[in-house]
Amino acid sequence: MENSLPSIPAKRYFTIGEVGDLCGVKPHVLRYWEQEFTQLRPMKRRGNRRYYQHHEVLMIRRIRDLLYDQGFTISGARNKMQELLQHERDKSHNGEVLLEGVEVIEVPNSQFGDFEDLTLAPGTDMSTNTLQHVRRELGEIRELLAHDF
Repeated sequence: MENSLPSIPAKRYFTIGEVGDLCGVKPHVLRYWEQEFTQLRPMKRRGNRRYYQHHEVLMIRRIRDLLYDQGFTISGARNKMQELLQHERDKSHNGEVLLEGVEVIEVPNSQFGDFEDLTLAPGTDMSTNTLQHVRRELGEIRELLAHDF
């Protein structure tokens, strides 16, 4: 199911029509699901227009999967969503990193040899040199993240 849906663009907000296209459901279905799933709360602007964020698009895809692919009823999907959200909250409270939808790439420690140890003793100010170094490394990281793997 997930593979047949288009990838989600890197945007902050999506209209109901865009979300319908991204999730394979009609806008009236999305409005109905809003009533049934309390976790689904798009922001509303002028004229009561709905604007969905990335996490809500993922939630809609999950709801769609439960209903259409796994055969849950609305009530069963609602309960399953509550379980999943409680599980995510528990992981968050236990200090676990939430990486839903993020691919983890294992990199051997030996590849981190070029990075300097930037830890500072308490009360020590960072030098301009060190800040420039950190800024340069963050720029490199941003470039790496911008590329599709």
